[in-house]
Amino acid sequence: MTTPLPREISLITDFDGARDAAGPADRLAEVRRRATAFRQKMLARPDVLFYRSIDLITVPFPVKYGLRDAAISISPFLSIFNRLFVVQYQSSDGVKTLLFSPSDAEADEKTPFFQTLLNTPLRPIIEPLLVPFRRTVEEALALTGIRPEQVDYISYDHLHTQDIRKWLGTNGAPGVFPNAKLLVMKKEWASANALLPSQALWYCPNGIAGIDPDKIVQLDGSARLGEGLALVHTPGHTEGNHSMVAKTPEGLFVTSENGICADAYAPRHSKIPGVRKHAERYGIDIIMNANTLEDSNDQYISMDMERTIAGPSTRDPRFYNMAPSSELTKNFLFPFMKPTFSFGQLEFGKPQRA
Repeated sequence: MTTPLPREISLITDFDGARDAAGPADRLAEVRRRATAFRQKMLARPDVLFYRSIDLITVPFPVKYGLRDAAISISPFLSIFNRLFVVQYQSSDGVKTLLFSPSDAEADEKTPFFQTLLNTPLRPIIEPLLVPFRRTVEEALALTGIRPEQVDYISYDHLHTQDIRKWLGTNGAPGVFPNAKLLVMKKEWASANALLPSQALWYCPNGIAGIDPDKIVQLDGSARLGEGLALVHTPGHTEGNHSMVAKTPEGLFVTSENGICADAYAPRHSKIPGVRKHAERYGIDIIMNANTLEDSNDQYISMDMERTIAGPSTRDPRFYNMAPSSELTKNFLFPFMKPTFSFGQLEFGKPQRA
C-alpha cells in the first residue's frame, strides 16, 4: 500500500517524455531544453524561507569513483564532506521543514564498502586522520534552533549508505523526528528493497527495515514541495536518484551526489591534477561520481540537467550553483585533491522556530 501524496505536494510534468528519443545526444538536447524552461519557472517563484547547509562528517572515498578516472593522484583516496541541508518553505499547508541528506554516520558505517575499508587493526590510528571532523544530525539541527518535532520530511538524493531507522523509527519504536516522513522516488524505494549483489555493496543492511509504511511517501517523478522548492528526478547514478532545487536570494541551488564538486560540472576550469586535461582530451564536460554506474548515459544527462537548472554562480561564473550533498574537501593526507571552487556551508533567510 502506498502512502497518498500529501496535499501540498504536486507532481511536475515538465520533464515527462524528455528521455524518450533513441539517441543519447537527442535525449541530452531535449532534457537541456526542458531544464532551461524549468529554470525560468523556478526563478519566478518566491525564495524558500530558510536554507542552511551544515557539515556533518568527512569520509574517505576512492578517487577513481569520485572523479571517474579523470584525476591524477598519488593516493587512491580523496576526502568528502557529507552535509545536511535544512530547508524551510511556504506550502499550501503552511510552513514546512525538510532535512535533505540527514546521514546517521554511526549506522551508515555498516555499509559493506565502508565496513571493508575500516576493517583493520590500524583503525584507531587511521580513523582520526581519515575522519577528522564529525557532527551528528541532532547537533547540526540544534545550530538552527529548529526542534526535531518541526521536521515534516526527510529526503536523500538516493539511498546509498543510508540507515533511516533512527530518524523515522522502526518496528514500532519512535524516531528522532516523530512527525517526519521520507520523500523518495518510487524507483529508488523499489530498488532498495530488491537489490542486486552489485548494488548491495553501497546500501546499508537493514537500513530501511521495519519502518511504518505510512512514513514513506513514494514519488512517481519530479515534485514541487512548495514555494521555491522541488525534487527533480535525475536518474543514472541510481534509477531513482533525485536532486533538490531550492530558490534562494543567490539564485537556484541544486543538490545531489551525482558530482562531488564544482569541478565535476565544469572540468575545463578545474585545477585538480589531471581533470582539465582529461576533459579536453576526450571532449567531455562532466565528470561523474561513478561508484555505481547503473546508467552512465542517464547520469551524464542528469548532471547536464542539474547545472542547466542551477545556472552560473554569481561568485565565480565559470562554475555553477551546485551544492553537492557530499563535496570534495581538502585533507592533508591528499594534498592536491581539493575543489577549485566551493560554496562551503551556505545560509539564507531566518529559521522559523514556531
